Amino acid sequence: MMNPYRPEKAIIRNIKRQTNNTKTYTLSFENEQKRREFSFKPGQFIMASLLGIGEAAFSPCSDLAKRENFEITVRAVGNVTKTLDRLNVGDIVGVRGPYGTCWPLEEVKNKNILMIAGGLGINPIRPVIIHVAANRDDYGDVEILYGAKTPNDLSFAYDFDNWRRMKNTRLLLTVDAVPKESTWKHNVGVVTSLLEKMHATPDNTIALTCGPEIMMRFVVKGLLYRGFTSDQIFVSLERRMKCGIGICGHCQLGTKFVCKEGPVFRYADVEGLPDSILR
Repeated sequence: MMNPYRPEKAIIRNIKRQTNNTKTYTLSFENEQKRREFSFKPGQFIMASLLGIGEAAFSPCSDLAKRENFEITVRAVGNVTKTLDRLNVGDIVGVRGPYGTCWPLEEVKNKNILMIAGGLGINPIRPVIIHVAANRDDYGDVEILYGAKTPNDLSFAYDFDNWRRMKNTRLLLTVDAVPKESTWKHNVGVVTSLLEKMHATPDNTIALTCGPEIMMRFVVKGLLYRGFTSDQIFVSLERRMKCGIGICGHCQLGTKFVCKEGPVFRYADVEGLPDSILR
């Protein structure tokens, strides 16, 4: 019987620094067949492990059309991530997955898309942006609201110009604070402050949001206040994942297991849960 916890070996092919404590790792499976077969959907997650250290969940943040490798973006804050931060190109990481639900790419066809991300919450949203750019005529207007603590904490800054050049697409950026030496010319304030500046309306629009739990709570409240319904809002609740396959119960949220029934949820499906973080 196949062991569901057994990871496949993946080689670090490239490392790109995003911020002072965040890097993007390009991975490809050592096994050629696994490399050919692997695919993910935007919003799903993989479990990455380091022998003798531990395992953690990460969202692939790359182009899902590129099958030979994939990317994860990691902030060095815990045992697994700090150890990963010390690895080099050519080193081996254990990978299993992908797991979980994805963003509703089919449902949002011919609709406007509002994407709201805070901090590393941009990771599972980036593949949506890449996919929409490659299939632009299938979708309506796109608005991206993205924020971080400071300008130096924004990931994928090299993508911003491409996102702005997408047809019928608007990118709004914000930071909590600006260093004195910064030349920042965009909004200053928490991510929800961008709701006052966005053009998106509830009419024929689907909203996707991912970020710190407190941020998503106020994003959801702000969207509901502006007339969005709970059926129009999708949230990613990537947190407390351990097994990734709904066995350990560590990620249980009310009656739901985030790793299996999420991490992407329609807000209507989680708003009534007794311990929901978004209430």
